[in-house]
Amino acid sequence: MTHSLVCPETVSRVSSVLNRNTRQFGKKHLFDQDEETCWNSDQGLSQWVILEFPQRIRVSQLQIQFQGGFSSRRGHLEGSRGGEALSKIVDFYPEDNNSLQISCWSLWAAEVDQLKVTFEDATDFFGRVVIYHLRVLGERV
Repeated sequence: MTHSLVCPETVSRVSSVLNRNTRQFGKKHLFDQDEETCWNSDQGLSQWVILEFPQRIRVSQLQIQFQGGFSSRRGHLEGSRGGEALSKIVDFYPEDNNSLQISCWSLWAAEVDQLKVTFEDATDFFGRVVIYHLRVLGERV
């Protein structure tokens, strides 16, 4: 059964936060389900989110809602387990809009306990990315 894999025990890290203002733009806003809050990165060539899960997972779907004008044209998902080095799982190509975007990977069967979502080629001139929702769906192994 597919369900949200991010839980209170999931540790998250992000590449940057706009003006280091974690209260207004911090990583916690990626998962709070609040339409009024968001993670806003600072400038940079690429931005990323790392998720460390309390147990092994199998991801089947990634859901992302960007702010139009502050998305990326290209991204990739990496994973690892047991402290191993990250390895690329799949590339994805988001659209520059405000809609909830869903990427499904029915063929991916790898089990991981760490995920890294990297956003490259930002649509914003300065390389900022704004995300209102990030959901990782799949199953716990």
